[in-house]
Amino acid sequence: MSSPTLPQVTIYTDGGCRPNPGPGGWAVILLRPGHEPQELSGRRDRTTNNRMELTAPLEALRFLDRPHRVDLVTDSEYVRRGITEWLQRWRANGWKTASRTEVMNRDLWQALAAELERHQVSWRWVKGHAGDPFNERADALASAVIGRPELPLDDADAVHLFVAIAFSGKLRAGAWAALLRWRGTERETARRVEDCSANQLHILSAIEGLRLLKRSSKVQLYTTSGYLRDGACTWMAAWRRRGWRTQDGTPVRHRNLWEQLEKLVIRQSVSWHVVPEAEAPEELKRAKARAREVLSRSQRISS
Repeated sequence: MSSPTLPQVTIYTDGGCRPNPGPGGWAVILLRPGHEPQELSGRRDRTTNNRMELTAPLEALRFLDRPHRVDLVTDSEYVRRGITEWLQRWRANGWKTASRTEVMNRDLWQALAAELERHQVSWRWVKGHAGDPFNERADALASAVIGRPELPLDDADAVHLFVAIAFSGKLRAGAWAALLRWRGTERETARRVEDCSANQLHILSAIEGLRLLKRSSKVQLYTTSGYLRDGACTWMAAWRRRGWRTQDGTPVRHRNLWEQLEKLVIRQSVSWHVVPEAEAPEELKRAKARAREVLSRSQRISS
């Protein structure tokens, strides 16, 4: 499988589901020298994020009609660590983990291991939602096949919280804004932040928005940030169990902000909605405009 005569292909993969578990989608982009990008995608009615992240590279490799040299790009830590750290040990242990329990998603891992025998595959991890155009496209394809549920904008029993940010990488500064709607009443807050990242701003927008609430409430929260939603819904609980460390043992970034958010979320019943900017409801657009205004005004004042 090391022959340099093998045809070469770069493959970007992504997968996910909403909610987790729930309906899911996977997507693949194949890049061959001298050819237009080729896109594949599929849907499952009942699945998990991890199964969709695994299904994407499996379907990509199955699609290749003969052995290839493959540069496979994923934003999934689960897939990356499974391939580079766990797979060989699982196979040697009869598909048991170190604690002698059955490997989760064994059927997909076994099928993927069989496909790896056909190809010469190098794995590359990229950070999700960080601007890589093919990673972003794969994410969009996977999301599209899942379908987007209707936003509960007319839920009269809930507080509706719209959070947004504006960020200048050149200045390493930004602003967050939060707009809260309860039936016919609205409240708004916004602030500029120096020496920050976009991810920090997204967490701050939710923290400050939830701080507007004076009592426990049912909350529908709308954001454009998958990072914020995934952190709040999935990652925080796992980080806390590991002493605020990631899967690879490194300290969680922005731990102080995540801990603040966790305390606020515990007090509320929050449903998280990630909305593409192109599909943002009017209130989310207004929050975005407010964040931009605060950042721009602060820049003019400082100059």
